[in-house]
Amino acid sequence: MPDTAKIMEFLQTTHPYDVLPKADLEDLTDGFSRKTYHEGEVIYANGDLLEGLYLIKSGSVEITDANGAQMSLLQKSNHFGERGLLRDGLAATTARAASDCTILLLDPETFKNKVATNPEFARYFNRGRARPKAASGLMTQHVSDLMATAPVACQETTTISDCARLMRIAKVSSIAVTEDQRLVGLVTVRDMTNKVLAEGRDTALPVSTIMAREPITLAPGALGSDVIHVMLENHIGHLPVVEGGKLVGMVTQTDITRFFGSSQTQMVFDLSNAQSIAEMAAVTARLPDFLMQLVGSHLAHDVVTRKITDIADIVTRRLLKMAEDDMGPAPVPYLWAACGSQGRREQTGVSDQDNCLIIDNAATDADIAYFRKLARFVCDGLDACGYVYCPGDMMAMTERWCQPLSVWEGYFNKWISAPDNEAQMLASVMYDLRPIAGDESLFLPLQKTALDAAARNSIFVAHMISNSLKHTPPLGLLRGFATIKSGEYRNHLDMKHNGVVPIVDLGRVYALQGKLPVVNTRARIEAAIESGLVSDTGGKDLLAAYDMIATARLEHQAEQVRAGQKPDNFLSPSALPAFERSHLRDAFVIVRTMQSALGSSAVRT
Repeated sequence: MPDTAKIMEFLQTTHPYDVLPKADLEDLTDGFSRKTYHEGEVIYANGDLLEGLYLIKSGSVEITDANGAQMSLLQKSNHFGERGLLRDGLAATTARAASDCTILLLDPETFKNKVATNPEFARYFNRGRARPKAASGLMTQHVSDLMATAPVACQETTTISDCARLMRIAKVSSIAVTEDQRLVGLVTVRDMTNKVLAEGRDTALPVSTIMAREPITLAPGALGSDVIHVMLENHIGHLPVVEGGKLVGMVTQTDITRFFGSSQTQMVFDLSNAQSIAEMAAVTARLPDFLMQLVGSHLAHDVVTRKITDIADIVTRRLLKMAEDDMGPAPVPYLWAACGSQGRREQTGVSDQDNCLIIDNAATDADIAYFRKLARFVCDGLDACGYVYCPGDMMAMTERWCQPLSVWEGYFNKWISAPDNEAQMLASVMYDLRPIAGDESLFLPLQKTALDAAARNSIFVAHMISNSLKHTPPLGLLRGFATIKSGEYRNHLDMKHNGVVPIVDLGRVYALQGKLPVVNTRARIEAAIESGLVSDTGGKDLLAAYDMIATARLEHQAEQVRAGQKPDNFLSPSALPAFERSHLRDAFVIVRTMQSALGSSAVRT
């Protein structure tokens, strides 16, 4: 058999060439050549000009980084070199034959031409690259990119008059008050007007007499849209930026003016000024279109779901304020927390409500009655705004989930010490708790204690692992999918329960094993990689799989909205191009592999 025919025969069994039309495959085959390497021989070194795209026909290849550390050990049908070719043509790693091997080499021009002319082919080779930054704007700007990095500051003992002069000289509308770089207060032009001029205050007094103590702050890693949310919700125009307890910057309304006017900003503005639940419901009715716009902007899936969840958080806080305005202030401290997808900041176009209320132990029976009435008001309001009641009654309006802190501590102790089926289900939801409003001191010790207790109890963790493996990726035989067999969604994939949920479950188990306080699934996997709970290779593969599955789910929902349909989680594989179907199945295989690894570790334990 001629060499070209042998190469084509091999390509027909190798992804992504196995789904190419015959004419395209023949063209590509002409661009391949064959090379052999002996064990230990360098195929290319870091910084070398790459000869083309490398495809292993037989043998194995070790890839190492600039420091000589092994990044991966590649086998038959694996590619390498594509990242350098798509970047600048230079190798950023070193490739060495780990055994005698035969390599098929696709010349650079043929490879680049196919990437440029075939979107599906390009998507395959781009899938492992860093996620591109989405369109610039307030939505994706970080606070560190918006803030003034050398904020004007003074000490508590600085006189009011000296502080005013500093403002004038620096041409700023606010000054941070610090002590050894630690933020202790904030003074604004409004303070000078309302507290000094209007009251005829002595300007020789220290600035500490007029400053706002413990002002609201943000971290440098917060998103620019968080600035808008905080400013609108709290009616403020200046936000100090703090990292590690130290002042590192200042963001003002002036800094974000050029970004103002986005659809999200308008929704937040309208929600913050809504005077009734009906007005709020009119705003949240725009969420499907908002989802479509976000997906259409090619934002990363975790950014899209974060933005969608932000709206739910604001609605919740607005409803709590409405309730307190009507019922009077809370008699004792409390914490409203979200769980489920809202807790993880992973809401999509299809979300019910999952929430609970943690009340200070000092509460009396009368106080408990107040909070149950408050919870009913908020849950009813959320339902009116499109966040439908939880089918499992996991809501603060349910008596079981509106309890003093001591009862919550008892819940977690019981779930961990006696992990029956119900305990596993409840713990799976409640380990995704995230504070939305109220006193966080009621939550943080509870979270730490629960994580510590779970990590120490190997039986509980084993049960949680077992529970997490109940949701499996929809893999069928012969590179196919296991679709739903009957009913309305026959021949469809459930992209929630068989798509993202298996990954959510993996992330939760990693968090329990490593006592990781983060709640978001992607953040949990990243933290698990960093802490060594999962291998760097396995973890990054899982992240790539998660990105692909979650993105496919969101794109499906956005397409439904665009077609005037109500979004759901049921995707027909036949609606996807062949390459995307193949990639999606590859992603499911990775998830199944990581589930198997987790199951094996539980057996060893």
